[in-house]
Amino acid sequence: MNEYLALLRHNPNFRYLWLGSVISQLGDWFNVIAAAELITRLTDSGLALSGLFLARFLPLFVVSPVAGVLADRFNRKHILILSDVLRGVTVLGFLLVREPADVPLFYLLTIVQFALSALFTPARGALLANVVRPGELVAANALDSLTWSTMLALGAFLGGVVAALFGAETAFVVDGLSFGLSALVIGRIALVGRVGNPPLSPRAEEAGYHPALQGAEEAGYHPALQQQSRFAFLDGFRYVLREPFILGIALAKAGGSLTWGAINVLEIQYANDLFPLPNAGRFGVSDPGTATLGLIYVVSGLGTGLGPLLMRRWLGDAPRRLVLGTTLGFITMTVGTAALAFVGGLSTLLPATLLRTVGTGTLWVFTAALLQTIVPDRYRGRVFAFEFAALTLTQSLSTLGAGVLQDRAGLAAPGVMAVQATISLVVTLLWLLFHLRHRATLRAGRLPLRSTALAD
Repeated sequence: MNEYLALLRHNPNFRYLWLGSVISQLGDWFNVIAAAELITRLTDSGLALSGLFLARFLPLFVVSPVAGVLADRFNRKHILILSDVLRGVTVLGFLLVREPADVPLFYLLTIVQFALSALFTPARGALLANVVRPGELVAANALDSLTWSTMLALGAFLGGVVAALFGAETAFVVDGLSFGLSALVIGRIALVGRVGNPPLSPRAEEAGYHPALQGAEEAGYHPALQQQSRFAFLDGFRYVLREPFILGIALAKAGGSLTWGAINVLEIQYANDLFPLPNAGRFGVSDPGTATLGLIYVVSGLGTGLGPLLMRRWLGDAPRRLVLGTTLGFITMTVGTAALAFVGGLSTLLPATLLRTVGTGTLWVFTAALLQTIVPDRYRGRVFAFEFAALTLTQSLSTLGAGVLQDRAGLAAPGVMAVQATISLVVTLLWLLFHLRHRATLRAGRLPLRSTALAD
């Protein structure tokens, strides 16, 4: 752990970026528990739960292309601050939702919140590579994963307790305030120059643009930049298509989210309907289902946090080892998902959840570090936006599929989990083929890229 503590101690910009995540993610998990409890209380419908997660995922897919262009064109720190402030105001609007007739308003506010999150996520992923050295990227991403997981465990536990004892409204207030505090902390980041370079297309380069023309670029006068602005996202998309290796890495999370998207819904039903916490009343908890959901999230936090750390300790930071770790992540996720289809109580549900999330956490961290290492800065925001859009699309499809299988096909939650395990197996086999295709080049110490340019 000394390496991670040293990174926080000696790099104030990363420390502020990290602290902002600690604060806002703690509030986020209060929101997740409260939203699930509220929608279940108002509707008691599996399709309504799927609707909640679709309202979270689809805005991310729709807004991400624009968000990637903004992250490459404007100051990334300012994008993070603006997104945090607007999300804080939006979350407080959830206090207006009190009866079943207010559910459409709840969905609308959720859509606005996650549209703003779509602006935040690509900008933060691109900014991380600007505030740490290349050799620190895996450590920074692993620490981010540990933070997310810790906040998942702590926030889910506290959110479950607060929602069960004081109601969902209190959890929404905590989440709203956390966004404001996060904005204040991120505002302390001090960057020299402008982070979030204008996206350069081949068209702009051929027209004579050079980074030295900073004044013209800031004023928006250079004709090459004006000509390319409307095509900025398409240029980023073309870059990804020109690099099949980067395309595969960017689609890895999308493949994983075909599995974990539905599990977001199934976990709620496992908790409320199949395995509510026994004797919850003895602990002063009035809602045993919410208590079990909190335990599931605590274990998920442990898995996604410790998995990448242990894998990195074992495999190291070399690109070929990161690809191998991603392969192991897919395999572990598939085994854990299959186990979840056959659990018979909390004693088996929680270990299976731990195994699954070790895989998903490793997959997430290692692919993020690979992209931050090999993608040039001028394309980085759009590549992360493409990755984010792809994973939210597949996550939305997976979530919707779970609701349809339950409400329309009459399949019980364990049966839907078995379907998800089958999907996970197919995705894992596709990734294995991708890995084998590039294995020889990676073992030779080279990156299978058509362009010789690496991260700026």
